Amino acid sequence: MTTPGGATPRELKKHRTGTGTQEAAFITALPDHEVAAAAAMTLQHLSVDVSHILQVAEGRLGTYYVENGANQRSGKVIYDRKYSSVSLTSPSAYDWERIFNGATWFHISGITPALSRNAAEVSIEACRMAKESGLNVSCDLNFRKKLWDWDTTVSKHELARKTMSEILPFVDVLIGNEEDADDILGIRAGESNVHSGRLEIHRYPEVAQEIVRLFPNISKVAITLRESISASHNNWGAMLYDVSKRTAVFAPVDGSGEYKPYEIRNIVDRVGGGDSFSGSLIFALQDAQLRSRDSEVLSFAVAASCLCHSIEGDFNYVSRAEVESLASGDESGRVKR
Repeated sequence: MTTPGGATPRELKKHRTGTGTQEAAFITALPDHEVAAAAAMTLQHLSVDVSHILQVAEGRLGTYYVENGANQRSGKVIYDRKYSSVSLTSPSAYDWERIFNGATWFHISGITPALSRNAAEVSIEACRMAKESGLNVSCDLNFRKKLWDWDTTVSKHELARKTMSEILPFVDVLIGNEEDADDILGIRAGESNVHSGRLEIHRYPEVAQEIVRLFPNISKVAITLRESISASHNNWGAMLYDVSKRTAVFAPVDGSGEYKPYEIRNIVDRVGGGDSFSGSLIFALQDAQLRSRDSEVLSFAVAASCLCHSIEGDFNYVSRAEVESLASGDESGRVKR
């Protein structure tokens, strides 16, 4: 489950309506014009419930632009989200009681509160109301240093830490990448250096434990582990730490059970890989066949997000069968005839 870059914030929830079943619903505010309507229709075409999207007169459609990197040339993202409708719409505009009626899960990205002071207030209120309504709440830290500029009296890192510290007390499942905990919470995995592609994988359970010490309400911590050899070649895997069991599992693993990341070469598009991990993790944590074992939950999420790197755009169009095939060890990429 992923969302298009032009539609923010990235909130997903499990939702059941009286007229049928919708697996996911999207909550945001969009300007009342045809381009925004087309964005919502794209989601609706993929069976996402868009009935809670607010159409407002104020603001514009937030966008961003991506220049894909290759080999030793880095990719670049340019954000154009100031004065977007979602950054201007107040918390009181959302009918949280109606939105969360019948829902079981709420997911939010750290990109949303980075947009504006108002968006941060909406994010905090949404998580508080979701928790009061009995939902499971997940959050992807998603630190973006080109954002977090709505309070110039403090640094971007300080602003992110202060704001996210108001959201995290409502969170059950925390998701981040290999550097988010350092950027936002000041928690580092040993001497890991994401810019050189060197990660001390064995230190990430310590990162999870320190996060839980600060926020004991969190029950699971998932961290994606991207080793950037170049823009076209990444090693990809993840860790899932379970607080109740005090254990961490890694995926993928080799035949002896040792962590062995997927070697993703000739990347088609890496933007959205983290979102596809979050969506797949949320799905697996609720799936009757997967949720009983953290190792299977994580293997599914890592395999799904690995495959997303082979698809242009933010949507992960792969099937469950394709994901399970990769998770079971089929990495050949051979044509299925």
